[in-house]
Amino acid sequence: MTRTLTIDSCDIDDGSDAYVIAEIGHNHQGDITIAKAMFKAAAECGANAVKLQKRDNRSLFTRAYYDRPYDNENSYGATYGKHREHLEFSEAEYRVLQVYADSIGITFFATAFDIPSADFLYRLDMPAYKFASADLVNIPLLTHVAAFGKPMLISTGGGTIEDVDRAVDAVRSLNNRICLLQSTAGYPPAYEELNLRVISTYRERYPDTVIGYSGHDSGIAMGLVSYVLGARVIEKHFTLDRASKGTDHAFSLERPGLRKLVRDLRRARAALGDGVKRPYPSEAAAVRKLGKQLVASRGLAVGHVVTAADVAIKSPGEGLPPYAIDAVIGGTLSRTLEADEAFTLECLS
Repeated sequence: MTRTLTIDSCDIDDGSDAYVIAEIGHNHQGDITIAKAMFKAAAECGANAVKLQKRDNRSLFTRAYYDRPYDNENSYGATYGKHREHLEFSEAEYRVLQVYADSIGITFFATAFDIPSADFLYRLDMPAYKFASADLVNIPLLTHVAAFGKPMLISTGGGTIEDVDRAVDAVRSLNNRICLLQSTAGYPPAYEELNLRVISTYRERYPDTVIGYSGHDSGIAMGLVSYVLGARVIEKHFTLDRASKGTDHAFSLERPGLRKLVRDLRRARAALGDGVKRPYPSEAAAVRKLGKQLVASRGLAVGHVVTAADVAIKSPGEGLPPYAIDAVIGGTLSRTLEADEAFTLECLS
């Protein structure tokens, strides 16, 4: 059974490179100029896509939660609602960013946190939709977006396998263009909580579904491990400066980290190969230099019957390999051999 997913004309499957998403979230700080700079940097680092987050804050939060005081070093407003509103882009700004992303050759989409936000993104004809871990159990939102028929990337942090089954069953009845992302909804999580073997569990349980990894861990190593385990979508938070104001910057990758992640993921695909063991031309010189051959341990006369004491194993490896020793011992020499001269099958009878 083939697992494949196409996002904005990019095919993702078991044989493909990793599809790398630079999760900008709200690291743009509500400034479209910063957002553009982040889009450009992500494209230059080789990411396939950039992603924002969209919330309809008034309908998403209870009034009490929206109006609660939010006074801390990362706040952009006196209340949580005002803080969140500062970080939202308008439809006009989204359209500007769409045009810009297209001009620099990077795919742009967003996470929908609620149905009004999903409809907002639908009007913009987003090429894909991402869902946060907390919405794994939000079946009304998932099925609402499933009806759009676009690719859906579903993070599964904080969930059980029953939660994942429920979400997959609900979405598949409407849309089979799914990617499941193993994730741990800690910011950042302990490495002991990443449980990357869930990637293998998902691959076995959902054999026709592309599996990925959405990492909130620091660094790039776990993305590479995930690729080797079979994840073909890798999402990492991205920032221009980890010291910037905001809760997500500290565990986000900066430009050097994202560039190395993309580079190493491309190398990982090449390095995995096809599983067929074979020698390569680049190995020949080393194998000859360090390899061993069967040679005479001393001068031997014509007609001599070769014994184990007559055979030495020495470099370079130009003649009979050591595994041929049983074909040499007990043979009768048809010509003389000098010390260190290689045995050949032609000189034995």
